[in-house]
Amino acid sequence: MLTKRTDLALEARELFEESVGETTALQGVQAQEYGRRGCAVTAVDILNGQGSHALGKPVGRYLTVTLEQENLSGKGFEDAARCIAEELRRLLPPLDGEKPVLVAGLGNRDVTPDALGPLAVDALLITRHLKESLPGEFAAFSPVCAMAPGVLGQTGVESAEVIRGVAERVKPCCVIVIDALMSRRLSRLCATVQLSDTGLIPGSGVGNHRCALNEDTLHVPVLSIGIPTVIDGATLAADLLEEAGAEETAASLRGGIIVTERGIDEHIRRLAKLTALGVNLALQSALDVEDVAAFFT
Repeated sequence: MLTKRTDLALEARELFEESVGETTALQGVQAQEYGRRGCAVTAVDILNGQGSHALGKPVGRYLTVTLEQENLSGKGFEDAARCIAEELRRLLPPLDGEKPVLVAGLGNRDVTPDALGPLAVDALLITRHLKESLPGEFAAFSPVCAMAPGVLGQTGVESAEVIRGVAERVKPCCVIVIDALMSRRLSRLCATVQLSDTGLIPGSGVGNHRCALNEDTLHVPVLSIGIPTVIDGATLAADLLEEAGAEETAASLRGGIIVTERGIDEHIRRLAKLTALGVNLALQSALDVEDVAAFFT
């Protein structure tokens, strides 16, 4: 039987509920829906091993921000960035102004649907070196450093190994990893931001599992920010066929095809800027959107 693939905890919960119907309660998982800054937010808390096994996700908190078309420009864009920032602050450990936050943009810059992480890092406000050289002028800023470690096929080194080496050197209070994800539904493609306190496994959505990035491997809290930019073709086809009542055909499907949107180039540019702005606002609580924009003009 086809395993429907998704990186989103929200969709993993949906898949579980679809598979068992009304017969089995989902134990070890709590979910809550609410609004923030005009955006719909869903919080999924996986509380124990039972919930982790049911959803196939590590124990922890997963916050999903749903984006509408108006969130991609103008005031809606700013509101979405503020929403992401406020949700991210709920996951961050206390920032003491001394230890930096290390942000890692995962993915292949040369493959458009996978370029979210590197492009987001390009738009971050980097302050670690400024606080070290001009502590008085930048006393109100949190120290932030960032990197885009590339992918194994480009460097011959696992992203986790590169990030671990840098983390051992700069000793951050936490690591934030940004990566492109896989969804199971077209409606969530480039329209959902998932934040979690569990780290992530690069490439897991497309079946290319790499070394995990989490507190066990990096020895500091690891938060993740991801946006689905691709769908597994077989999963998409299976959903469409099941809606049409052709379950036998859906069960015989095989994976191997990855689908993305026709306008993915523009989507990635906008979403990378949105993600970076949200991270900047979360880490630099004294700044607003206009202040951050001034650093890049």
